[in-house]
Amino acid sequence: MTPTSPQLTERVLADRVLGGWLGRIAGNMLGKPVEQGEVWTRERIDRYLRQAEALPLTDYLPEPPSREVESALRSEWRACVRGRIHGSCRDDDVDYAVLGLHLLETHGFAFTTEQVGELWLLRLPYLQTFTAERAAYRNLANGLKPPLTATYDNPCQEWIGALIRADVFGWTCPGVPRRAASLARRDAVLSHTGNGVYGAMWAAALVAAAFTAPAPRSALDAALTVIPASSRLARVVRRVISLHESRLTWEQTLATVEEETAGLGWIHTVPNAAVITAGLLYGDGDFTRTVALTVRGGLDTDSNGATAGSVAGVLCGADAIPAQWTEPLEDRVRSAVFGFDGVRISELARRTVELAEQ
Repeated sequence: MTPTSPQLTERVLADRVLGGWLGRIAGNMLGKPVEQGEVWTRERIDRYLRQAEALPLTDYLPEPPSREVESALRSEWRACVRGRIHGSCRDDDVDYAVLGLHLLETHGFAFTTEQVGELWLLRLPYLQTFTAERAAYRNLANGLKPPLTATYDNPCQEWIGALIRADVFGWTCPGVPRRAASLARRDAVLSHTGNGVYGAMWAAALVAAAFTAPAPRSALDAALTVIPASSRLARVVRRVISLHESRLTWEQTLATVEEETAGLGWIHTVPNAAVITAGLLYGDGDFTRTVALTVRGGLDTDSNGATAGSVAGVLCGADAIPAQWTEPLEDRVRSAVFGFDGVRISELARRTVELAEQ
């Protein structure tokens, strides 16, 4: 699918790419205050929202209704709740999208995994990396090369880190999910293995498919084709789809999958992909409902909100994202990536479109 086709004109492409960036940043900001899955369960998040009279959730999180709630939030909450947001907060879920854009601008679509590692060392502060990425960064600094950077002294190889790096590969491969997945795999193997890599491929394909898919289910079906059908990731995504088709409620679906993935931990790729899938299906193409349900689903709330927001933003386009999500961002990104702090979201989107048109 080319940008000049009747289905994806240049104007539509630009609107969808900007929608992806805005959706990713807004979803990340929504989930950031409650990002700690063992503390902020689905039940506790909804209790917070009920106490603040904020259900149904249609905007950023409200001010904490009590000192008890406030003490459990992440320290950054003051810059992420409604009425206090002035531009996006810095977060790795956005840093990696920025860094991925810089990677493609610097090395093109033929980049190597080694070049991804070199760019991390040049542009990304070590203390702004976490879990598998920090292990890979340390291995790079000690002279190891991929794929050893992913496997040596790294207990987080199947966690969600590679998945959160994948959106830019989808944004730059609109309507071509298999190509997006191939790029995401090349990036992911620096730090991940198994379902960690499949998660990145799945997310990139999901974003790419959203450019031409008529609905979230179509994009999810396309994304499933790029990962092994027997993988645990593919099985859990299919499971959520089947529960949705059987007309279970969103709460019943997540409760069922939570029981079936017990023990994997709140940062593992598999249960988080289930939350994203449920948010997309039950959100049914509505941006606000999609990001709200995804964040209310718990686990890695800011990462899940970011990915679901990106997909929903691509599906509907920037013009269709309600203003309460976009206006507080003030077209500005805070980033730890050297040389990008304060960059405009619209500028990042414009540069992404230029790559997509190649």
